[in-house]
Amino acid sequence: MQSGSFIASVKEEARKNYIAVFEQDWPSWLAGIFIALLALMIFLWDAPWGIAGGYKNWGNWVLYATGINTDKPFAPWFHPMSMSNFGIFVGAFFSAMMSHQFKIRRAPNLEYAKGIIGGILMGTGAAFAGGCNVGGFFTATGMLSMGGIAMMLGLGGGAWIGLKYLLWELEHLPARPLSRKDGSEPLLGINWDRVQPYIGAGVVVAVIAAFYAYATFDKAQIGGLLFLGFLIGLVMHRARFCFVRAFRCPFMTGEAEMVKVVAMSLMIYGMGSAIIKWAWLKDPMTGVDHPFFLGSLVGGLVFGVGMILAGGCASSTLWRIGEGHLKLIMTMVGFALSNALTAKAIAALKLSDMLGKGIFMPEVFTWGMTIPLFILFFVMWAFISIWNEESEKFVIF
Repeated sequence: MQSGSFIASVKEEARKNYIAVFEQDWPSWLAGIFIALLALMIFLWDAPWGIAGGYKNWGNWVLYATGINTDKPFAPWFHPMSMSNFGIFVGAFFSAMMSHQFKIRRAPNLEYAKGIIGGILMGTGAAFAGGCNVGGFFTATGMLSMGGIAMMLGLGGGAWIGLKYLLWELEHLPARPLSRKDGSEPLLGINWDRVQPYIGAGVVVAVIAAFYAYATFDKAQIGGLLFLGFLIGLVMHRARFCFVRAFRCPFMTGEAEMVKVVAMSLMIYGMGSAIIKWAWLKDPMTGVDHPFFLGSLVGGLVFGVGMILAGGCASSTLWRIGEGHLKLIMTMVGFALSNALTAKAIAALKLSDMLGKGIFMPEVFTWGMTIPLFILFFVMWAFISIWNEESEKFVIF
């Protein structure tokens, strides 16, 4: 056996695994499984996974800085959702660097306007629904909150309205091509494509170091949320995972893939949550605070229109910023400010009681009936989407 053959073998295996992890897209179904498991880990580690609360925290800091709010918000680096949101961004940035996919991506002026308006609508909808597509739909449903189902219906209706607008836009507003620079010239004399993986390696080291730093100061919970958010961002970027596709594609192309993935992911999430709650590892009412029926439905409808205009939801906004999309930065700003302002208005006008209250599925159907009904509901959603893919019954494009 030649000397050095073992090292050569290790290098070859490492190269193959690098290609598999960072240069090949992950299948959507695998991402759906990972996201459900990571969401359950966040639930056990701290509280149900959410995203809108982090945006709201950022918006509240702007309101505080401008004097609109007098109460000083929680520091973002100690705010659970702010840190998990930052983790999603960093995880996607790491993935984009490791796969040589990071690039500053500009958009036509109209797209920036749509990004801002979409963000405003998503932030407003999330305030009414008590959460975004993650906290108000995915996690709410996984926590067995009836508000999640109501928001799901609203998201579907909002997606339909948003697509109707895009049809009108295609017919009445001719697209203007965006002039792009070649971008092949090295900036500052550096071949950025070559150094991207090294930057990515530095990012993952920094995230791990941050976790241990938080743990050192007795804040391991916050450090853990940063790390779990990092993993979610990595998974979402590698699989191009976007909740919007589950509500947009059935109407736009009839494609059922993401509906099946989200339905499967929710069944895993819901079953895991049921075990945790039924065994009283967590209070069964944890995460059941979404305003059923009016708040979740109306909030979902408004949010659904916004996510179609923006071209991304609360979670995909973060991971797409991580790979360089400038339009989604505008979406994030609009989301953060509108969510903070709308939540303030709802509290000032005392609308919470009118919007509804959290309703726990087992309190309505009993534990014995909730689990089979939950599974049956999402199996039917998947089969209806498959039928629609074949028949194009609800395709409007």
